[in-house]
Amino acid sequence: MTINPGDQVETARELMQAPEEFRTAVEKIVISHAVNELYGAQVFDEPAIALAPTPYSKWLTCRVAMEEYGHHVRFKELGEEIGIAPERMAASDDKKPLSIFEFPLQTWEEFCVIKLLADLAEILQVEDLAQCTFLPLRNLSRMTMPEERFHAQFGKDFCTELCQTEEGRTAVQDAINRYYPILPKFFGRPKSKNNEIYRKWGIKQRTNEDMLADYVNRAQEVVAELGLTLPDISEAA
Repeated sequence: MTINPGDQVETARELMQAPEEFRTAVEKIVISHAVNELYGAQVFDEPAIALAPTPYSKWLTCRVAMEEYGHHVRFKELGEEIGIAPERMAASDDKKPLSIFEFPLQTWEEFCVIKLLADLAEILQVEDLAQCTFLPLRNLSRMTMPEERFHAQFGKDFCTELCQTEEGRTAVQDAINRYYPILPKFFGRPKSKNNEIYRKWGIKQRTNEDMLADYVNRAQEVVAELGLTLPDISEAA
C-alpha cells in the first residue's frame, strides 16, 4: 500500500504502513494533546473548583475538569492504538507541557480569563485537525470540538458576569493583561519545520502564522464584546 502526501489514512493499521515522516508527525500531535490536556486539567481546571464562588459555578467547573481529563484519556487511547508508549503521553523532562500552563493560577477571575482565551486558542487547533488526513485523529478532533466550545463559552459567560461590577471588571482586565501575552507561543514558531511537515501530509491545514493572526482577530472580537481591551503582543508574537 502506497501512501502519498494528501492521501487519507483510515485506520491505525494503515498508519503503520505509512511513511515514517507521516507516522512521526501524527505521533507528535497525539502526544502533545495527551500531555497538555492532562497538565491543563491538573494545574487549572481541577484547582479552579475550589476557587469557584457558588455551587452553580463549582458544578460547571467540575464539568470542565471532567471533560479536559476526558480529552487526555481519548488522545492517550488513540496514542496507544497507534503504538505510542503510555509514558510518552505524560509530562516529563523530555516532554514538557506548553508554557501557557506555567501561569500561576490564584483567582476565579484568572480562571475565567484562561477559559475565555486559552480555550479559544484550542478551538483553532481543533478546527484545523478536524480536516486531518488521518481519520481517527480527525474524528477525535470533531468529537472534542463541542466540549472545547463549551469551555470557551464558559469563560465568556462568567467573564461577562464578573464585568457587571467595577471590581470584577478591573480584575478580569488585569487577568487579560497578564495572561494574553503568553498565548502567542501556543501557536508555535514562525516558519516551523514541524508545521511544514504537518501541512505537507494534510495533518494540519494552516501555517502557525496564519493561525495566530486568526486567533488575534477572534480574541479581539470576544474581548471587545466584554467592553475590555487586549494588551499589545506585537513583541511577544
